[in-house]
Amino acid sequence: MRLDKYLCELNLGTRSQVKKDIKAGLVSVNGVLVLRPEEQVQAEEDSISYKGQPCIYEGYVYYLLHKPAGVVSATRDRQARTVLDLIVDKTRKDLFPVGRLDKDTEGLLLITNDGALAHELLAPNRHVEKEYECHLARPFDGKQRQMLDQGVDIGEKKPLEPAVVQILEDKKITLTITEGKFHQVKRMLHAVGNEVVYLKRIRMGPLVLEETLPRGAFRRLTKEEVESLKYDRSSHL
Repeated sequence: MRLDKYLCELNLGTRSQVKKDIKAGLVSVNGVLVLRPEEQVQAEEDSISYKGQPCIYEGYVYYLLHKPAGVVSATRDRQARTVLDLIVDKTRKDLFPVGRLDKDTEGLLLITNDGALAHELLAPNRHVEKEYECHLARPFDGKQRQMLDQGVDIGEKKPLEPAVVQILEDKKITLTITEGKFHQVKRMLHAVGNEVVYLKRIRMGPLVLEETLPRGAFRRLTKEEVESLKYDRSSHL
């Protein structure tokens, strides 16, 4: 990897800025000053310092975000704040949300730059579970549950896979699905004669949104959580 590209990926400046700093003698590789921006470096092997501070390169990073309502699940948007705007300590420019939550939906969202993992988590044939807390407009009854248990028709090519329902209160349930159709949860509840008034994703595969993480807050995944995602993925291969 070119040295200037390496520094840009760490979000240390624009390409022109880091080129200028390299030529000014502000960057060293393995203890030796390097003045050529095009110098090739081994990102995860070489010891690189910028303005006297060591650079730490991470190939892949993983964040768990508690998405609040009003924020869009996109890398950029001209009008609304995006989920990436909430990751204030990011050092990578190639982050993206794994899947999406509607603008008015809250809850767990995985942010990463690991494209292979994201592809596996979102692939329809992997059947990764996504669990939602749903507040409803009307009481939830046995007939609605039976319809969801069987797999409802929301106008797709074929009926949806059966959902797992847990009734918390008369107007509050959790719903676990393994597909990712557009507005799926809202369309499912509408199809059985109810409406969603509040929606929050609380789990994706083995990842669980802890109650102590406030809306808009984020944290790095632990090593164990990353491994559990990869294990959960491989178990479906």
